[in-house]
Amino acid sequence: MEKMKMESANITDMNIDKIAALFPNCITETADENGKLKKAINFDMLRAMLSEDIAEGDEAYEFTWVGKKAAIAEANRPIRKTLRPVMNDETVPTGKDSEGNPYCSSGSVNWDSTENLYIEGDNLEVLKLLQESYLGKVKMIYIDPPYNTGNDFIYRDDFVISSDEYVEGSGQLDDDGNRLFKNTDSNGRFHSDWCSFIYSRLLLARNLLTDDGVILINMDENEITNLQQICQDVFGESNDLGTIIWDKRNPKGDARGVSYQHEYILVYANNKDVFTTKCKMQRPKKNAATIIKKANQLFSKRSSSYTLDDINADFGAWIRTQNDFSGGEKAYNKIDENGDVYRPVSMAWPNKKKAPDDYFIPLIHPITHKPCPVPERGWRNPSSTMKKMLDEGRILFGKDETTIPNSKYLLKDNMYENIPSLLYYGGSDTDLLSEMEIPFDTPKVVSICAEHISSFTKDDDIILDFFSGSATIAHSVMQLNADDGGHRKFIMVQLPEKIDENHEAYKAGYKYISEIGKERIRRAATKIKNETGAIIDYGFRVLKLDDTNMQDVYYTPAETDQQMLFGFESNIKPDRTDLDLLFGCLLDWGLPLSMPYRSEQIEGVTVHTYNDGDLIACFDKAIPESVIKTVAKRQPLRVVFRDDSFSDSPSKINVSEIFKMLSPDTRVKVI
Repeated sequence: MEKMKMESANITDMNIDKIAALFPNCITETADENGKLKKAINFDMLRAMLSEDIAEGDEAYEFTWVGKKAAIAEANRPIRKTLRPVMNDETVPTGKDSEGNPYCSSGSVNWDSTENLYIEGDNLEVLKLLQESYLGKVKMIYIDPPYNTGNDFIYRDDFVISSDEYVEGSGQLDDDGNRLFKNTDSNGRFHSDWCSFIYSRLLLARNLLTDDGVILINMDENEITNLQQICQDVFGESNDLGTIIWDKRNPKGDARGVSYQHEYILVYANNKDVFTTKCKMQRPKKNAATIIKKANQLFSKRSSSYTLDDINADFGAWIRTQNDFSGGEKAYNKIDENGDVYRPVSMAWPNKKKAPDDYFIPLIHPITHKPCPVPERGWRNPSSTMKKMLDEGRILFGKDETTIPNSKYLLKDNMYENIPSLLYYGGSDTDLLSEMEIPFDTPKVVSICAEHISSFTKDDDIILDFFSGSATIAHSVMQLNADDGGHRKFIMVQLPEKIDENHEAYKAGYKYISEIGKERIRRAATKIKNETGAIIDYGFRVLKLDDTNMQDVYYTPAETDQQMLFGFESNIKPDRTDLDLLFGCLLDWGLPLSMPYRSEQIEGVTVHTYNDGDLIACFDKAIPESVIKTVAKRQPLRVVFRDDSFSDSPSKINVSEIFKMLSPDTRVKVI
């Protein structure tokens, strides 16, 4: 019976498998430090397969820094940790905060029904744990990492510690025992530390994106150049979807240089070719619905005394008074005989060279029946297309044949626009958070985040933010779902970073940033529900990073005899619940963490069924054979038991035989 490994995915092994799929003849075997055979790459053979396409020497184009190789190794290194569910507010400290001290966590909201997740812990480690459960399942990653200003905090990742030290977590602290450190510009590795910090996380994050997935990263001038290089390294230059320049209309800086009033939002696809096939980089025209509503109000009053000309005069006057409308929106200043809003658009050939002869056929004026002038370089479209537009009533003629006709662009057919590279918004959400009584200094803007989420995702996609902060992205997802009826899900990841005792948030009762984030989601849910009445998912499951559920139990040969084999101490830590073990198994088996489950008693034995049979787990000891048969008859995809549930090896063999007979396709494992 196979035993579960209970550690995060080994990214190195996953990469070897990818190479094996392309070049199976380049795979060999070698011995690990324990003498056990494992797969490896024959680089000489790989070199031969790639022939001349291998860079030699130092003259190859690349972006590097001190610690890059170590950052790659860190991203690939598996860890023995787990995510423990927090259903209700904790009273006994478990897990660790940013300084490695035990802490209590506030609990979940609508645990049984929600599909949203809030995960507390170091995002590097959490990303490792999510590698299998959410591999290729996240449509959008939206993060606002530390800007490396010299005053903000970044994680101290130690890339040279031993595996034992790593498991114990001691390498996650700085020399003074602190989990975070202030990366001042006097540090000789100022930029290198930040590059390593973000690089390892982005390497892991990309694995989680769907083929048509996209990542948005907020950044300012301090590290934008390095971040662009890192993103091209991780995602590929060909997957660059562009950079949004956010004009915040609030200059900062001093007299020694340019006063910055903008930040950046980098946008990268996981696979641009797939993304552009399945997605449109467009956003709803901000004021389109408002324009159409006004036009409908005026058109409904049409009468013999209030003609279409009168309607258009009033509509045009109203358009001109809308100062917050863009130039493109103000261009939709006409209403046609059907009540549709439109704007006239030139049909002239756009290129400098003259169009083909077929593009010079004149249009006949519908009233005078005389040919209208043709643009100097011809029409934009061939005669067949022009005839179709004419039949559909999409060509605008002047009063007579002396005017060059235009095409009619209906607003209802053009409710979306391309995402521009410039974003003008000088406000913030500090007033919103103040209204919600959430003390947080630099929140992202809900309206902007919701707009981007709307542009890049569909109704049922997953959105991940592993620098969650005050949980603006969660707020934005709920607001967007309430507005458009979507069913998007969020995954928030935030380190339980301790709050300075002098900060307003600490005085308000918050000890950790993660607690601010969770409380904001709760209050945002109440606010949105009261304002919209929308029936959406307002809950979230809280999961908390902690050491593995398993403990190492060692016995020397001299201490071991046949009778002792069945009396060994359990390898499961005594403080772990069935729910802890269940979610540890979900991570090991690569199952989503937000699916429904039920627990029941069968002959006094507790049986957990996850997502209607994706997994059945039983962690009781001395499980009767009748219960095992009952479980097997349900034919689940997967089953897991405790290793010490069975008294001897024949008992384990008997379990395997029961499943071979009653449910041969079920995978059976033990922990």
